[in-house]
Amino acid sequence: MISQERSKRKSTGGLYRPSHKKKLRWKGSEPTLTHIGDRKVRVDRVRGGNKKTRLLRTRKANVIDPTTGKAVVAEIKNVIENPANRHYSRRNIITKGAIIETNIGKARVTNRPGQEGTVNAILIKE
Repeated sequence: MISQERSKRKSTGGLYRPSHKKKLRWKGSEPTLTHIGDRKVRVDRVRGGNKKTRLLRTRKANVIDPTTGKAVVAEIKNVIENPANRHYSRRNIITKGAIIETNIGKARVTNRPGQEGTVNAILIKE
């Protein structure tokens, strides 16, 4: 289980003695590694009863051309570069900041597809 809590060790190296057990609100989630493929989403219930649409696979991206300001739905060909992890580009995993190759040119992903359910990108000048 992924947990978002403080370290069990003090800065001196001593151990914090637990005063209570782990709380459900501290629970994290597995990373959603968005791939290129036929669209597939998973809807998760998150804290407060809200829903989070996790994008597992997609072939399309909303690409904005900064010169004209127009948005186009482009087809993703592959992932060129991913600053989150150097191995993600080989595996075609899309995260925020990834450089993707589309049918209209290279684009940089500006949102978090594993948390929002879509891929939004901005066209890069060559």
